Amino acid sequence: MRTLTRRQKDVANSLDSKELYENWQDWRWQVRHAVRDIPTFERLLNVQLDADRRKGLARTLERFPLSITPYYLSLIDAADYENDPVFLQSFPRQAELIVGKDEIADPLHEDRDSPVPLITHRYPDRVLFHVSNVCSMYCRHCTRKRKVGDVDSIPDRSQIEQAVAYVRRTPAVRDVLLSGGDPLMLSDDYLDWILTELRRIPHVEIIRIGTRMPVVLPYRVTDELAAMLQKHHPLWINTHFNHPREFTSASKEALRKLANAGIPLGNQSVLLAGVNDCPRIMRVLVQKLVANRVRPYYLYQCDLSEGLGHFRTPVGKGIEIIESLIGHTSGLAVPTYVIDAPGGGGKIPVMPNYLISWSTNKVVLRNYEGVITTYKEPDSYEPHFCDRDCGACRLCLKTDDAPEHDAIGVARLMCDWDRQITLVPRDNPRLRRRTRKTGAAPATLNPAKGERETAFADTPPRGAARGRGRAT
Repeated sequence: MRTLTRRQKDVANSLDSKELYENWQDWRWQVRHAVRDIPTFERLLNVQLDADRRKGLARTLERFPLSITPYYLSLIDAADYENDPVFLQSFPRQAELIVGKDEIADPLHEDRDSPVPLITHRYPDRVLFHVSNVCSMYCRHCTRKRKVGDVDSIPDRSQIEQAVAYVRRTPAVRDVLLSGGDPLMLSDDYLDWILTELRRIPHVEIIRIGTRMPVVLPYRVTDELAAMLQKHHPLWINTHFNHPREFTSASKEALRKLANAGIPLGNQSVLLAGVNDCPRIMRVLVQKLVANRVRPYYLYQCDLSEGLGHFRTPVGKGIEIIESLIGHTSGLAVPTYVIDAPGGGGKIPVMPNYLISWSTNKVVLRNYEGVITTYKEPDSYEPHFCDRDCGACRLCLKTDDAPEHDAIGVARLMCDWDRQITLVPRDNPRLRRRTRKTGAAPATLNPAKGERETAFADTPPRGAARGRGRAT
């Protein structure tokens, strides 16, 4: 068992005097002891809120529930909790009850783009699969505050099967994203069943899981979970770190287990006022992500969900942050800044403008330092004629995998998938003599039967199967 901090031991002892902190790293214990009311929060953090604030927060919790894992709560700096990024993301505020005129419950129209329950089908080749409505920790900035925590509408097995059936009968879908809630709130066996059902669908090429468990409850990432997920490749996981303080030895260990299981990891941050709307904070965050084998994927502008107005920043703040990253750290660490368009329009990249101007033969660019340069366009460019008849296209649209089995010459002798041991040119005089002597075509010998000379032409004849020569 990894050594716990003094704060973690104090929190554990306060929650369960019988079990003490022996089960701190048991994720189910963490879920059972999640903080769901204000008095427990005050007791564990040893703070006292005034009566008016408590009364206002009670009204907030009637609409938007509270849930903080003991682990995540232990990261809050009690001496300055009002400005702590973990506190601001996990603890309710009365401002959540202020609904701006442009804010709506479902700003991305996920429900309107839902052909069957649990499925949002917005993009042509991929769907969002809502497999759970519950999380271990309820983020105060959640875009799905309308449904997360609604324990009366947790999807059952029959609803999951109906959603899988939609994917099965929709061959355009090649990419399925499991989301919620948090898919990792499901048991290993149940999640394994869902992944298995999706993997049986021939046109599903990629499965992705969106989870915040490595951030708010890293103990959920057990060796058993990683081994189960590893069975379902190609599988991708996107997590949700918003601030460098969310990195701990436990969170790094969770990321290590997933990465070592061969799972590509990405991160989707949300730009939050007072939490991470600072170029220095974001630079440290993305560098920590890359150091832990996580690719910064998206930086989201905060959505227009109800009660999130106090978290929103101007779009210019996000562009300023991206400007501070490009050229100042590895390109691998620069996320794409996007606005998820209200009304279900999808993600729209919003990035700094490095293209200053252009003409028919030159473009004018600037770099991160402000240096202005030019790029000369080609003097002559003849595009391939396209008649839009993709089915009959004979241009450069060879989109199938390259055939590795189509080796010829010496390379064919060196490959280990072919039993050929001898390469003989088609017009070999010795084989012509054999033909004249016997009056029969030369036979192809079988190495499996001990016949050591096999004569193949270097180039297959017209009409022959690719990758197969002809005995001469």
